[in-house]
Amino acid sequence: MTDRPASLTPPPVGYTDWLAELKTRIHTAQQRAALAVNRELVLLYWQIGRDILERQAREGWGAKVIERLAHDLRTAFPDMKGFSRANLLYMRAFAQAWADAGIVQQVVGQMPWGHNLVLLAKLKTPEQRLAYAQRAVQHGWSRSVLEMQIETRCLEREGQAVTNFAERLPAPGSDLAQQSLRDPYLFDFLGLGHQADERAIESALVQHVTRFLLELGAGFAFVGRQVHLDVGGDDFFIDLLFYHLKLRCYVVIELKADKFKPEHLGQLGFYLTAVDRQVKSEHDGPTIGLLLCKSKNTVVAEYALADSTQPMGIAEYKLMESLPAELQTGLPTTEQIERELGALPDDPTDGEV
Repeated sequence: MTDRPASLTPPPVGYTDWLAELKTRIHTAQQRAALAVNRELVLLYWQIGRDILERQAREGWGAKVIERLAHDLRTAFPDMKGFSRANLLYMRAFAQAWADAGIVQQVVGQMPWGHNLVLLAKLKTPEQRLAYAQRAVQHGWSRSVLEMQIETRCLEREGQAVTNFAERLPAPGSDLAQQSLRDPYLFDFLGLGHQADERAIESALVQHVTRFLLELGAGFAFVGRQVHLDVGGDDFFIDLLFYHLKLRCYVVIELKADKFKPEHLGQLGFYLTAVDRQVKSEHDGPTIGLLLCKSKNTVVAEYALADSTQPMGIAEYKLMESLPAELQTGLPTTEQIERELGALPDDPTDGEV
């Protein structure tokens, strides 16, 4: 009788757990290796850009030298992408944008080259670029998500909702809760008309829950829509229920397709009480309420929240097919910056990691 293949032989005790651990180690090592390669390439591009800047300033070299350098580098490294004239101009702009090599190594070097080109094209100040770079690294944003977050000014809208968290939640949780809410929320992915009612908006948000979660921000987990509550034998239904993983609490979201009215908080407060008593566990924090309305008078909202003993926030939502002028960055596109730098790339992915 021949021996059975090793794959058909029952593994020894502990082998399966060991194999799973090895797979995790290998995946981790692969990710670290890829990050290290990316970091070295981005740092190389920064160094080349810095050298171009310094030599042009010191030697008085004109733009022609970049074209010559592109030809010579591609001749020397025919199998290596990234040495087009356009990409060398990007390297120069990249070095000009980041004077500190430490930031390149610690933050922007953790992003692919294409992400860095988005920051250059879409944002004007180092502070803005660094803020979006840090968030992109923290949450693993893809290039398209980074572009969308910049175009919708997601960081600028954070912490802008009218709330009573400072008075109703203990620090530092109150600060984190405040930063977790935005104003306004932009629902440009729903394809709804401006006169859509609450149920239509609610249904569309659930159908596009991935984009909705991205718009809500990091930490939100979807629990359910029209969540049923039995209070004293009467039926009630919460529009949308979420759980916030960082705040460790439930978040009740109520939609109003009209202007905010103080009486809206009465219904929201009732739902918060019901969730606190029937749904949350002893390990969860106080349930938070977010009222999303079509418009609001900020002073009226502040007055209404001052009378509430429960943690609530009020923010507007906007239904749109594209961003209105006041919400656009007004910053140059990738094509515009290419023209300003004096070249259009032969391949927009040239040099992408």
